[in-house]
Amino acid sequence: MGAGPDIAAGRREAAEYAEAFGELKPPLGRSSALVEASRCYFCYDAPCIEACPTGIDIPSFIRKIETGNVKGAALDILEPNIFGGACARVCPVETLCEQACVREAQEGKPVAIGLLQRYATDRFLETGAQPFARAASSGKRVAVIGAGPAGLSAAHRLSRLGHDVTVFEARDKPGGLNEYGIAAYKVPNDFAQREAAFILGLGGIEIEYGKALGKEISLTRLRQDFGAVFIGVGQAAVRALDAEGHGLTGIEPAVDFIERLRQAGDVSALPVGRRIIVIGGGNTAVDIAVQTKRLGAEDVTIVYRRGPDAMSATGHEQDLAQTDGVRIRHWAQPKRFAGEAGRVSAVEFERTEPGAGGRAQGTGETYTLDADMVFTAIGQVLLADPLADGAAESLTVEGGCIAVDGDMATSLPGVYAGGDCVAGQDLTVQAVEDGKRAALAMDKYLRS
Repeated sequence: MGAGPDIAAGRREAAEYAEAFGELKPPLGRSSALVEASRCYFCYDAPCIEACPTGIDIPSFIRKIETGNVKGAALDILEPNIFGGACARVCPVETLCEQACVREAQEGKPVAIGLLQRYATDRFLETGAQPFARAASSGKRVAVIGAGPAGLSAAHRLSRLGHDVTVFEARDKPGGLNEYGIAAYKVPNDFAQREAAFILGLGGIEIEYGKALGKEISLTRLRQDFGAVFIGVGQAAVRALDAEGHGLTGIEPAVDFIERLRQAGDVSALPVGRRIIVIGGGNTAVDIAVQTKRLGAEDVTIVYRRGPDAMSATGHEQDLAQTDGVRIRHWAQPKRFAGEAGRVSAVEFERTEPGAGGRAQGTGETYTLDADMVFTAIGQVLLADPLADGAAESLTVEGGCIAVDGDMATSLPGVYAGGDCVAGQDLTVQAVEDGKRAALAMDKYLRS
């Protein structure tokens, strides 16, 4: 067992932090963008469009890049996906549009759709132009709960359709996970706030900060005061880790540390342990592991209860972690946290093996890893309590998610939901599509 926690700030040279937390992939310049765009076959029945949750006409925007019409390319992207800039950075394109690219099937090297999308949207956003306009006022008011991708996507589309929108946000900034929960090297340099400002620049959208559902606002009151309500609250509750000693200091949810890192003015001042253990197998586990490594942690290990194919982190993310020097150990689950003076110092793991239904089951064999800090990334869940505010009617929640139909309508008339709080892909691009789809359905509801 270790000799006590070794936690400190400034583990790297000052100049190294900017590189460690800069852009994960360098942007394309004009020449390289033109070369990459020329690789597109501009397929008539483009499989890449089908693979995009928001249905961006990918061949169309790439052709416009090739012909020098960057504004037209950006509009092809932003019309179906107002968060096209963020999605160009955070989308797992390797499992969506680029995986479906014909070039991938033929050569194993798809067109760099994500980088081309970023090329177009970045250049357009830099102009400060507002390409969209509001329709004539409908006289209707809509409440949106949550200023993340789902909420702002819904708000933007509703405002374009002529409705007045009030967004209620529990935090003091818009952006949701793009601002608070994505690895800093994926969306750096205040991009999330610049994109939110562009979206709000349409007009007709007011945001009230510090207004959390179940505290400052209630669903019952919003239904009384507004013609319709959209819920985009994400999954605010962190899954509990049931293992002996889980209450020791030094064990915390990965999302909490990621938020502190993203909001830190100077990442070099953020203390980090020398030995880090991350428990989980998703993209958040990779995000926290890579970021602590880049902060200067020497020994970072992800431990996952099943095999690599069962990890929800994409192959690209797993490769990134290992390229950064993170170890990934499979087939083990935490059994006991050991501590000194109330602070975690080691984790005892039990080896696992495949059991019934593909679930991991313990083997009884154990091993121990020393740790200065332990981060849990075993998933988040819907915090359903704020939804049940004593009203005669309540939302239907199934499988830990708000139940919705194909139009994103909930069991309550006039109430819609989207994003991570409903079942589906846990992706920014899917949240954007949910918000857009809900807005179109809400427009019909309000006008009927």
